[in-house]
Amino acid sequence: MREKNDMKLAVLIDADNIPYSNIKGMLDEIAKLGIPTIKRIYGDWTKPTVSGWKPALLEHAITPIQQYSYTTGKNATDSAMIIDAMDILHSEKVDGFCLVSSDSDFTRLAVRLRESGMLVIGIGEKKTPNPFIVACDKFIYIEIIGGASSVQKATKVTSKAPAKTSKIDAVNNQIIQLLKSSVEDLVEENGWASLAEVGGLINKKKPDFDPRNYGFPKLTPLIKSLTEHFEIDERVVENSQVKYIYVRIKKAVAVKKRGKK
Repeated sequence: MREKNDMKLAVLIDADNIPYSNIKGMLDEIAKLGIPTIKRIYGDWTKPTVSGWKPALLEHAITPIQQYSYTTGKNATDSAMIIDAMDILHSEKVDGFCLVSSDSDFTRLAVRLRESGMLVIGIGEKKTPNPFIVACDKFIYIEIIGGASSVQKATKVTSKAPAKTSKIDAVNNQIIQLLKSSVEDLVEENGWASLAEVGGLINKKKPDFDPRNYGFPKLTPLIKSLTEHFEIDERVVENSQVKYIYVRIKKAVAVKKRGKK
């Protein structure tokens, strides 16, 4: 059985809708998920608006695909990416696709690729429309790429520098309910659920869920921070360094009021 990080991925980048400033972070993120055997970027390279991409293409061996804008107001890049994606799909050379764009025009492409049994990973900015996000198996925001350490440091910054904390979302009731419902769906008879399985289920329910969105590098420290709602049990396998982590919903403790004598 092929390991997840050995999956061959086709990386298709929309140069018109993605900033080039963090291309290394994006490729490092993709490398965690699989092997990028095909790396192509689409745009009209005669335009000055995409000139910033050119040094990154040489450094990271990304193949530029020239696509002229035949008509003003129409994005020819989308069509070129979609056509290439279908050609790659039928070549059967990859196990999945990574679509790097913030454009909802790729929603139908993501759906079509998933219908063909392909893993589809989306990468884009937080402004990405929800239909494209939910059409992917997993969606990663560019704003959190670049190292969890920089995100965690932002939680300690004082109010004098609000710009650094703007990347972190609050863990609101909606997220807590998502976590609780996922634990309840997988809970065993003893009341505990495997945190690894919980994480997988959460991503199926909400493809853009990522603990880094909330200032945590992994799911475990996020759950540990919610001490009012969850309990964690770390079980170490005997004569091994393997550790299994389980979670359960903390039961509310009823407080009895004393009656007056």
